[in-house]
Amino acid sequence: MEKLLNWIDARFPLTPLWESQWGKYVAPKNFNFWYYFGSLAALVLVMQIVTGIFLTMSYKPDATKAFGSVEYIMRDVEWGWLIRYMHSTGASMFFIVVYLHMFRGLMYGSYRKPRELVWIFGCLIYLALMGEAFFGYLLPWGQMSYWGAQVIVNLFSTVPFIGEGLGVWIRGDYTISDATLNRFFAFHVIALPLVLIGLVAAHLMALHEVGSSNPDGIEIKKQPKDPKTGLPLDGINSHPYYTIKDLVGVVVFLFVFSAIMFFMPEMGGYFLEANNFIPADPLKTPEHIAPVWYFTPYYAILRAVPSFLNSQFWGVLAMGASVVLFFFLPWLDRGAVKSIRYRGTLYKSWLAAFVISFLILGYLGVVPVTVWGQFPDGWPVLGGADKATVLARVLTVVYFLFFVLMPWYTARDKTKPVPERVR
Repeated sequence: MEKLLNWIDARFPLTPLWESQWGKYVAPKNFNFWYYFGSLAALVLVMQIVTGIFLTMSYKPDATKAFGSVEYIMRDVEWGWLIRYMHSTGASMFFIVVYLHMFRGLMYGSYRKPRELVWIFGCLIYLALMGEAFFGYLLPWGQMSYWGAQVIVNLFSTVPFIGEGLGVWIRGDYTISDATLNRFFAFHVIALPLVLIGLVAAHLMALHEVGSSNPDGIEIKKQPKDPKTGLPLDGINSHPYYTIKDLVGVVVFLFVFSAIMFFMPEMGGYFLEANNFIPADPLKTPEHIAPVWYFTPYYAILRAVPSFLNSQFWGVLAMGASVVLFFFLPWLDRGAVKSIRYRGTLYKSWLAAFVISFLILGYLGVVPVTVWGQFPDGWPVLGGADKATVLARVLTVVYFLFFVLMPWYTARDKTKPVPERVR
């Protein structure tokens, strides 16, 4: 084996690549629970690619056969039901670990200098993941797939001047049809997976160039070296220490993943909607159309913005801005410290308000706007308005204020002194 490895290293930098990217990559010694989710995201990405390859072996990207081919996979292909449920459950679990990974970045300031590019690549991964999920959502060709895609694509038609042509270009037709299914299939199985893999590679390369953040926000690269190990005083090699740590996270994750997949793959209609077990019918609109749960915070923002001149363009603009704002976090945050451990009350309060608003908006995007009824007609201003819509508008304002006011409240936040060594 040693001779074989030397032969490979003479022709390909296998050992140097392993050592630089993981084996001897120096990481802070105080990683905690929140640092599991990056490696778990990589695990789910691999699982989605592998299960997706097996699904395409039996799936038919044809409007007359797509729904039947999914049923064929579930009922007749050996272990097809398992592969399909792994893929559908994996899609939701992917977003769960990515959202938790991003929340860790908000807590510990992982987007701050010198990691701005790491954060930007991460945001691009998030955008590509949203596109991948959207294109894949149509493929089962069920009622919610068809009408959900119809609603989302029609939103692009509200863009002034180019909207109508843009909608036709995305669909490949004047309505969701076989042409749409074919191009969405191509994007889902070829184009965006390649983009995702490239962005993940760039994300990891940028991370390993500047080094990982840590819960204390201390730059260990600036520390003196330990004369015995040659590593920074608070640094350790990723292997074997974080290899073992990440394996523990993988085992726990697989327990949770398996419990969902085997016992409740629909997750009460949040992971797989009941309407998606009904073939797509262009002549019968479901009573309530909503995207999958991981899109619903932004869908609630879209619905919260009133339509002006009978156009939903401003809602679409607000929905797009709510995602794009994440890219600007490295320059919006003016805090004297990075980690929430040493932040003051102002940042902690705004972060808590942001998370609460995001979660409630996610719920409001799933349910109809009439879920809580209307304010009585006698109420000033609010009389006759849907209660859910009013709450969504308030939370949308809170969501945007978290970003817009960040330069102000982070600069004025009363922070604690940061220790010289990690805790």
